[in-house]
Amino acid sequence: MASVTRPSPDTTASASSTFEGVAPGPAPEGQPTPRKTTISFVIPAYNEADSIEVSLKELLGVVDDIEADAQVIVVDDGSTDGTTSIVRSLRRSDPRVRVLRLRRNQGKSHALQVGLQAATGAIVILMDADGQDDPAEIPRMLDALDGGLDLVTGRRKHRQDRFVKRTTSKLYNWTTRKLTGVDGHDFNCGFKAMRAEVARSLDLYGDLHRYIPVLGAWAGFRVGEIEVNHRPRFGGESKFGGARFWRGYLDLLTVKFLTTYTNRPLHFLGSLGTALGAIGGVILAWLSVEWLFGTGIGTRPLLTAGVLLVIVGVQLISLGLVAELVVSLSRRNGSRQRYADALVDDDDLVLDED
Repeated sequence: MASVTRPSPDTTASASSTFEGVAPGPAPEGQPTPRKTTISFVIPAYNEADSIEVSLKELLGVVDDIEADAQVIVVDDGSTDGTTSIVRSLRRSDPRVRVLRLRRNQGKSHALQVGLQAATGAIVILMDADGQDDPAEIPRMLDALDGGLDLVTGRRKHRQDRFVKRTTSKLYNWTTRKLTGVDGHDFNCGFKAMRAEVARSLDLYGDLHRYIPVLGAWAGFRVGEIEVNHRPRFGGESKFGGARFWRGYLDLLTVKFLTTYTNRPLHFLGSLGTALGAIGGVILAWLSVEWLFGTGIGTRPLLTAGVLLVIVGVQLISLGLVAELVVSLSRRNGSRQRYADALVDDDDLVLDED
């Protein structure tokens, strides 16, 4: 098992073609080869006192087996059941464990973002705290990164969840795949491994943690998935609820807009405004012809609808132009840093410090 290395520049593809299925090579015989790369584990937890201790001990055992230099960051998302106390107790015997406690529950995306900002490893692995993610799969995920990927996400082939959760997840994955063009099958799997460059590029809020593969592919990273073992919860209760499905749908629209129109908002707002304005214009033209032939139109609701459509169309186009101005000013102020962040390798580039 080779140490993790950064892929060469020619292995970085566009967002439309970066999602790849990866079949890691056969596991080496005997003991795993020691890992030379520091690995940061980010584990969000909310009221997981029944499972967090067993999950962390199992994870640390796998880390010892692969002899990795690791840090384990548990982000307590406002738990009220003593989760933080359990993690602090483990830290007394193993300094690799660290707990970050949020004052109140702010959601998984926020907890992950806090953990990613605290991670210092060259590789970052995301896991859930309920024990459903099997740490034994970590070497295979690292192999996938060794094979040239920048981000690998687990694909839970045999999910140990309720029927409703499995069914809504299939619908969600199909919709995300069709709308974003990223050919994934389990976007919301909490078990992911990524290079530090990918972790630094993420800005998670709302429920955007569901779309990490989409955001990674959009940023130009090579993204793939491998099948992983999925287990029943060690304890506690699932935080899944019906409201999460609708929030996820709205966040999907957010991701689609951000990944498609971030640098060209007028294409979206202008197209919508032009379409509405054109419909309103046709309605007014038709009513004008009727008026010329002596038909009264002053009290007809269609006149109000036509005028309203034209006004809304003009407003959307104007809003698109203002958005283009904001994007232009933002790009002008940050173009040098974006250019540096987008580079894979360039030994000749020297950027002066401001």
